[in-house]
Amino acid sequence: MQVSIQTTSGLERKLTVGIPAERVDSEVNNRLQKAAGNVKLDGFRPGKVPMKVMKQRFGAGIRQEVLQEVMNQSFSEAIVQENLKPAGMPDIEPKNMEAGSDLEYVATFEVFPEVEAKSFGDVVIDKPVAIVTEADIDTMIETLRKQQATWEVAERAAISGDKVNLDYAGTKDGDAFDGGSAEASDLELGSNRMIPGFEDGIVGLKAGDEKVLSLVFPDDYHAEDLKGAAVEFAVKVNAVSEQRLAELNDEFYEKFGVKGSGPEQFRTDVSDNMQRELDKSSKAKVKNQVMEALVEAHKDLQLPQALIKQEITALKGQMVQQFGGAAASLDIDSLLPDDMFSDQAERRVRLGLVLNDLISKGEIVADPEKVKELLISAALNHPKVLKKPAPFVMLSLFGDSSLEFNLVFCMNSSFESNLSKSDIRFSILNSFREHNIEIPFPQRVFHMQNNLIPRTDRFFKSSTVNTSKVINGFLIRLGIHGFK
Repeated sequence: MQVSIQTTSGLERKLTVGIPAERVDSEVNNRLQKAAGNVKLDGFRPGKVPMKVMKQRFGAGIRQEVLQEVMNQSFSEAIVQENLKPAGMPDIEPKNMEAGSDLEYVATFEVFPEVEAKSFGDVVIDKPVAIVTEADIDTMIETLRKQQATWEVAERAAISGDKVNLDYAGTKDGDAFDGGSAEASDLELGSNRMIPGFEDGIVGLKAGDEKVLSLVFPDDYHAEDLKGAAVEFAVKVNAVSEQRLAELNDEFYEKFGVKGSGPEQFRTDVSDNMQRELDKSSKAKVKNQVMEALVEAHKDLQLPQALIKQEITALKGQMVQQFGGAAASLDIDSLLPDDMFSDQAERRVRLGLVLNDLISKGEIVADPEKVKELLISAALNHPKVLKKPAPFVMLSLFGDSSLEFNLVFCMNSSFESNLSKSDIRFSILNSFREHNIEIPFPQRVFHMQNNLIPRTDRFFKSSTVNTSKVINGFLIRLGIHGFK
């Protein structure tokens, strides 16, 4: 095999590979001979089809199959031989594929850049420090009571904080305008849902009252024809309701997982949860400062466009998922152009390259016990698992020098539920991110059936998997970066 390499521009490389004709021709002949023993053709006994006929009928198809396999194999051999690290799939252009002559093709691809770690001695990181006070706990409990509050009709004039049910009709220069009218619409006074002056104009009215509000739309209003426009709203109040906060009793405590322990335990749980969130927020702020410092220090690092395109595709896919079933009827390319995600994609690629380099050179190894803890936490906190508890059991954890881990874990076979692939993926990867493990590149999740198929995309060909019929669960292959 003859190999020559050319640097075209930046990180792009052109690899010219020549394969002796004998390697291709011998493999084609071997496959034809094997096929001849089984093929059935009219006019010939089974296994007695002449090689000349085999070549005429099947030679071109088998040769094409062999050529594809030889190019794939030889490309892998060539990049190992030349010590190249491709970033993304190559664009392979055949140059000579004639039978009887040497195979020649050109593979164009990008390589990973050489990362030179910068000095961070002058980087200053601010760590926020805060504690949860009794006043903070009181405020949180009040918020929880409001979340569980009910509304009761009030036979009085409306005040800020009340909910009013009203009809209104807006006009501009005497004519109705789009979106300016509604009937039996609920509005919480003080929510600032409406334009300035509307909610204040309702305060003091009671059920049955009518009023005309003369208002002006803000200059920055989203509708062009209403920016700064003087309008009138004819308003009729149908009902006034006041908020009744939830009582602090055992029923209320039980809604938040505290049973029979009273207000003291509830305050303790609220305090603990607030402190955990505070600590998580503080840690996230520190982490973000460190990550931004890494990105800024390596802003001149060349980035493979192939990786950026992969990130853009992943980010766009996450956005499309939020549209749900409506995505099928949308022009996604127009609605979500690549430029919309390019800055974030470049940041993630840059950060991933730098972190990989630091981890490799620093020989940083992830703590298997921490990985196991995170996975079990992800599984047990999945909402569908919480409804019908059944543990995920870690089967094995193993990695290689590139810090790419295989995480295999098992579901209890008695756990009968359909989990969507997006549920599983989101639950697991979100748990990693919550615990400050950076996963900058798109992750691949594979299905594993009875440990017989180590890697396959079959799992994602269906939208759900019945966990009662899967004993050996899921194999997740991912690069884990930056344990904190």
